[in-house]
Amino acid sequence: MQEVDMPKAVMQERHEIVVIGAGPAGAIAAALLQRRGHQVTIFERQRFPRFSIGESLLAHCLEFVEEAGMMDAVRAAGFQEKNGAAFACGDRYSAFDFRDKFSPGPGTTFQVLRSHFDQVLADEAARQGVRIHYEHEVVAANFDGAEPWLEVRDVSAGADAAPRRIGTRFVLDASGYGRVLARLLDLERPTKLPPRRAIFTHIEDHITSTDFDRSKILISVHPEHEDVWFWTIPFSNGRCSLGVVGAAEKINADADLMATLRHWVDGAPNLRKLLGNAVWDTPANTIGGYAASVQSLHGRGWALLGNAAEFLDPVFSSGVTIAMHSSKLATECLHRQLSGETVDWEADFSVPLMHGVNCFRTYVQGWYEGSFRDVVFFEKAQPQIRAMISSILAGYAWDENNPFVAEHERRLRMLAEVCRGMSSRAAAAGDGAAAKAPHTPQALQALQAAAVTEPAAN
Repeated sequence: MQEVDMPKAVMQERHEIVVIGAGPAGAIAAALLQRRGHQVTIFERQRFPRFSIGESLLAHCLEFVEEAGMMDAVRAAGFQEKNGAAFACGDRYSAFDFRDKFSPGPGTTFQVLRSHFDQVLADEAARQGVRIHYEHEVVAANFDGAEPWLEVRDVSAGADAAPRRIGTRFVLDASGYGRVLARLLDLERPTKLPPRRAIFTHIEDHITSTDFDRSKILISVHPEHEDVWFWTIPFSNGRCSLGVVGAAEKINADADLMATLRHWVDGAPNLRKLLGNAVWDTPANTIGGYAASVQSLHGRGWALLGNAAEFLDPVFSSGVTIAMHSSKLATECLHRQLSGETVDWEADFSVPLMHGVNCFRTYVQGWYEGSFRDVVFFEKAQPQIRAMISSILAGYAWDENNPFVAEHERRLRMLAEVCRGMSSRAAAAGDGAAAKAPHTPQALQALQAAAVTEPAAN
């Protein structure tokens, strides 16, 4: 196991369960375990509140917030309610309402300042008995002995402070982009997703357009660079989060970040008009190379949650939902294991978690390749199909009753072909009459077959 040179560890302690990181994955996991009678300690490297991106939540994650006993506090926090996602490119516009979805579960969620949201969750975990040590960094880990141990350094005590050696029965790594165990145990592997970069800021938006729906995230596509897109996430205080995402070679992080962001926004007419009165009062920031993967999600005495293991892309705001779903699966396995059961972590944690992650991955790749954009902007999709797509956008990427989840690659490919074919026929009509006309029975049948009629492949 890899260790870090440091002063000799002192002050041996023991905690039943250690969680690394007090973000959403860590706070939810800790609370779920605490509520089942376990004693949980969180070590968090930073002092809360602290800034984080990932501000537009999906509806599915509120099921875990509710189960962790935190829903009342989240509702009381005054966050902007969110009921869907809107997409724009030039004159094209399409909105999906999460309340009109195929899967059971909540149909609304929130758009949040993560500094506030994460603090609410961490405070609720602490209120339930979870011990949280802020400004404590895990600098070494060992899982070779009878029980795991970590070495934890008090960041506030200075670089020369000796770390404490912490014994524990199990470690859940919810360190997010810090990826503590992935680094210490040499678990990282290259991701198959190409490197992308985001530049982002918060603005006082002064949006007056009655066409703008503050209860939806707005995802805008650059009209000339279709692999470049923007997020606009309205908050309840008249401000919004704004970012641009594109290939690393296109989004220049070496230049002035705010100037680069504004340059890209000015190239998107819908955003240039929408944000014409905005006050750009917060310095821009950047993050790149964020897509990540690991060799294994678990091992003897440890498991990885959320971004500490897998992160795809911000386009569909799946990060927090994947993180909380992983917390739910891991805590179920860990509770059973600590209760004396033999647990197959691969079958009960990794495989079901990756079902949803891989479903999201298909739609992320389809977005950048264009197939899912064709589906999103197709104007005449049947309501049943839109409901199935809305479910995925709402976070229900584990609902195997949804054909676009159960066979996500094949169903998306088929539906995109139908959408492209009908759009081509509409364009060939010249005057747009075909685009406005009702679907032919043959086209309706093709769409229906792509979604539900054609039997699943063996």
